[in-house]
Amino acid sequence: MKVCIYGAGAIGGHIAGHLARGGADVSVVARGPQLEALRRNGVTVVTPKETFTAQVKATDDARDLGVQDYVFLTLKSHQVDGALPALRPLLGPETAVVPPTTGIPWWYFHGLDGPHRDRALPALDAGGRQRATIGPERVIGCAFWTAAEVTAPGVIHQDGARAAYPIGEPDGSSSPRLIRLAEAMTAGGLSAPVQRDIRGQIWIKMINSLCWNQAAFLTEAPNSAFQNAPNAVDVIRAMMTEMEAVATALGATIPAPMERRIDLTIQATGHTMSMLQDLQRNRPIEIDVLADSVAVMSEISGVPTPTVDALLALTKLKGRIRGLYPG
Repeated sequence: MKVCIYGAGAIGGHIAGHLARGGADVSVVARGPQLEALRRNGVTVVTPKETFTAQVKATDDARDLGVQDYVFLTLKSHQVDGALPALRPLLGPETAVVPPTTGIPWWYFHGLDGPHRDRALPALDAGGRQRATIGPERVIGCAFWTAAEVTAPGVIHQDGARAAYPIGEPDGSSSPRLIRLAEAMTAGGLSAPVQRDIRGQIWIKMINSLCWNQAAFLTEAPNSAFQNAPNAVDVIRAMMTEMEAVATALGATIPAPMERRIDLTIQATGHTMSMLQDLQRNRPIEIDVLADSVAVMSEISGVPTPTVDALLALTKLKGRIRGLYPG
């Protein structure tokens, strides 16, 4: 099985290391010090249970790799559009692609029964370029439920014990390509449960990213600080309630209770949300994909999101003031 990880940051490196350890033929597209370290030493993954190193083929040019069986796009969502031309040499007629799902993905309605079946979402895919290059028929959905950081070039540190990659076909089928990928991920030590309804997992991931990342970014508080801030948690709860109403209006089922998800987050005391990490390291924040997802799905569903909209306005303002958001 040939698997390319396009974007070997924290999540990409985490997946690459596990898949390579499990026996897959893994290549990564990376750049800079990360590329040099991967070429020289392979990828080292540090988890609460173990530390291991796996060898991968690393390049900055996808043309070196040829057609793949699977491609994981582990870039930031705003980076995907610019990478599309370089992605083409990896794609053959049978290649499956696992895109990022920080927000609601452009392929969300592909194969989904109901009034919006196969509806395109141009606001989430500028010019329809991802749809044209990747094609919705290639997509396997995955929610990246792993907190990780690159602590040194080529070294990936998993934050906390929880690391999961639930995967599923947009049409809910148990296709051979889906089962094969799940088996390869499991063989490498990843949790990759097959989902008949991957959209429920995508909604949970999107809602969690939207609400907790903004709370952390605006307050500069680690997860543990919210244990003693019930009024702040009430704001997050209001945001989650609004977004779950949007999801429900569109026919989605949220597979885990809100209070359980809140408790899991504030109990992850060793983790700092990714948007706060970006603030601390003076990196651009990934907010547009979340804001655009809210706007598009709120409009389609007809469900307003006033609390979410207010926090988004504050997040963008702080991002502009800190030079981390160009909008």
